[in-house]
Amino acid sequence: MDADRPLVAAAANGDIVAFEALVRRHQTRLVGYLRGLTNAESDAEDLAQEAFLRAYRSLKGFRGTSSFKTWLYQIATNVFRTWLEKKLSHAGLSAMSLDQPIGDTGETLDPAGEIDPEARHVDRDAIDHALAQLPADQREAVLLRDVEGFDYREIAEQLDVPLGTVESRIFRGRQRLRELLR
Repeated sequence: MDADRPLVAAAANGDIVAFEALVRRHQTRLVGYLRGLTNAESDAEDLAQEAFLRAYRSLKGFRGTSSFKTWLYQIATNVFRTWLEKKLSHAGLSAMSLDQPIGDTGETLDPAGEIDPEARHVDRDAIDHALAQLPADQREAVLLRDVEGFDYREIAEQLDVPLGTVESRIFRGRQRLRELLR
């Protein structure tokens, strides 16, 4: 059972408070997913806002064959793809144009045995940089699986590709990330 179902039904009938509850429930994770795709907080927030707007406008057409979360992430992925196409066509750049070297990913401990916050930040930056170097289709699949926790079937539905394609994208994406993070 989709825990969002009652809120979705109310929001589809015009209850703005119910839709606001859906936004609050999913906003942080959705922005995080989009940040992983865009590598920029402000772009991620803008894209999340657009995804929620599109979801709100399309609520009456939501059939409920998947969870609201799966449907929302599918919308967000499509919003990202449109944004990326526009960005690349305007800039004339390839999606893999990042040329900064990846920093050291070894965590260091402070004297109390805790993970050093600066080292954690360096690690996060290295991971973000490595993710940004993946082809968009692999990055989407890896983030949906390893960060957002969707199962392979849900990812296939969101990305509108066969299950085998999802499996290979995740495999190749993880393999490439390992190479980049060494």
